[in-house]
Amino acid sequence: MSEIIKVNHISYKYTDEQTQNALNDVSFTINKGEWIAVIGPNGSGKSTLAKTINGLIEPMSGDVLVGDLALNEQNIWSIREMVGMVFQNPDNQFVGSTVQDDVAFGLENLGVPRDEMVERVRDALDKVNMLEFAEREPARLSGGQKQRVAIAGIVALRPEIMILDEATSMLDPKGRNEVLRTVKEVKEKENLTVISITHDIDEAASANRILVMKAGELIKEGTPEEIFSYGDQLIEMGLDLPFPEKLKSSLKDIGIKVPTDYLTEEGMVDWLWTYDLKK
Repeated sequence: MSEIIKVNHISYKYTDEQTQNALNDVSFTINKGEWIAVIGPNGSGKSTLAKTINGLIEPMSGDVLVGDLALNEQNIWSIREMVGMVFQNPDNQFVGSTVQDDVAFGLENLGVPRDEMVERVRDALDKVNMLEFAEREPARLSGGQKQRVAIAGIVALRPEIMILDEATSMLDPKGRNEVLRTVKEVKEKENLTVISITHDIDEAASANRILVMKAGELIKEGTPEEIFSYGDQLIEMGLDLPFPEKLKSSLKDIGIKVPTDYLTEEGMVDWLWTYDLKK
């Protein structure tokens, strides 16, 4: 797989008065088409990292490459066309009086011809299953529907990378699942690279890889199976664990020997079904 993002020893501090860097010597690569989850406690540098990838801030040291472009003043607008961001509160992103007007806003700013704009708006709304709501006012939608419209606004711009910056944190479980399912479908159809900044451990469990941030540093990197195997170490950092890992911990506490590898809920059910209680 080809690299689409390379972060090389970047550091950043918001003010000179800060005693600690918001990012400190962070390095990693992301391949095209991957889903990467970035987790960590509050203040760990997750959102700051996202802002460096789409050029909202420029690191004090180190390099960021997006595609073949280095993040600098010359390339900043080209990079922003490659990277779309969906934020925590969709209401802060709405500017149109109807759903379709809102999705068209970014295309208008790019000077996309009207005929093409109409086609791209319909296509984007169709991809997130919101075409029937095209004439609705965004304010009258549910939280999950609003986020799907926000995603459509990004999809219409046809970026190569989508960043979800705590995009599901304000949603109830139904809305969260709805949005994540939508992102997965769009990712597969468009071969998008997705970076999810999240506190939702179930969202992180769906990723190809997880980056764990703490105090501005990247302290762990691996598959969900590898990261969740750290168990209590993650809890000590203020992070949660998926339900199967919590269940394994509880079973272990009462003397039941549990699998050491990571299991999904379905995997735990299969294992419990075959477990011999007489052992």
